[in-house]
Amino acid sequence: MYTPAITGTGVFTPSQVITNAELVASFNAYVDIYNAENAAQIAAGDLPAKDYSSEEFIFKASGINQRYVMDKEGILDPQVMHPLLRQRSDEEPSIMAEMALDAANKALAQAGKTAADVDAVICAASNLERAYPAVAIEIQNLLEINGFAFDMNVACSSATFGIQAAADMIRSGSIRSALVVNPEICSAHLEWRDRDCHFIFGDVATATLIERSEDAAGPYFEIKSTRCATDFSNNIRNNNGFLRRSRPDGVADRRDMQFMQNGRKVFKEVLPMVSEHIANHMAAQGTQASDLKRIWLHQANKSMNDFIGKKVLGRTPEQGEQPNILQDYANTSSAGSIIAFSQYSDDFKDGETGLICSFGAGYSVGSVIVEKHG
Repeated sequence: MYTPAITGTGVFTPSQVITNAELVASFNAYVDIYNAENAAQIAAGDLPAKDYSSEEFIFKASGINQRYVMDKEGILDPQVMHPLLRQRSDEEPSIMAEMALDAANKALAQAGKTAADVDAVICAASNLERAYPAVAIEIQNLLEINGFAFDMNVACSSATFGIQAAADMIRSGSIRSALVVNPEICSAHLEWRDRDCHFIFGDVATATLIERSEDAAGPYFEIKSTRCATDFSNNIRNNNGFLRRSRPDGVADRRDMQFMQNGRKVFKEVLPMVSEHIANHMAAQGTQASDLKRIWLHQANKSMNDFIGKKVLGRTPEQGEQPNILQDYANTSSAGSIIAFSQYSDDFKDGETGLICSFGAGYSVGSVIVEKHG
């Protein structure tokens, strides 16, 4: 059995930013258009009028100040309200592979390795831009990696599930190393016309290089233990898929073809699940709350993270113990906990322990206990 270790991480951040102020101005312009176009039905009581959004509402609900996106022009156009991405030929790199390539190269550089040192690529993301060929295989090809690659989707938990899969293969000896990449264009599956969720998501790509600890070229985080769990729920759902055209409503612009969630139920049901999952994982590993220097949580909502941080540590987390990045990035699905880990792990000393955790649709939750070496 070999010991898996995280030896490098990388983050691709889009160049375009949408502030809450910009988002609110766009959304409220859309509301004016919608209410005007449907004035008669609204006056007759057959259709409810849409309400304005506000910066105060967004920040109170989520803790988000801004988000990075691949295209802001289409999103902020009240007549469009979604990203406008150019059509690429099949001979060009796909946009997800292009994002992942940037993050992967950064992870390799941090680890002091090249693509020749990688045996496998796992593209773990909540939304994949096509069914096949696998985006992971395209990334493998662009990096000129020998070996194999595959896609996996466990929604917001995809990164931690991908890390467990890679770590297990390394432990068994079937591979020496793997890149787990998480390209997320969440802006494309978000319903920007829905006041309850129009502020939630942003775009990003992350990459994590996992190797045998003996092959590490510098300091690394040993993966001490991983644990994953799922429990079916419809409270976070997207019904888009390849069977869409075969069904009665065909390709109609239906609300359920974009991100949908019952926020109150998610909050009520996911928080106990995640808190219990982490507690059981730590107990099985013999890790005490006092052993944790930091926890890097999925970046969905500040209130959720504050609740989980308090449950895990048994007290209100001190500054830096449970860092949030969602104020700048918003919810980036599977990538969020890896952004937090990448940005807030450089200060770890030899022997210090931390925990990465992501959770979301499924329901799903994955946790990774790591220890710094070097």
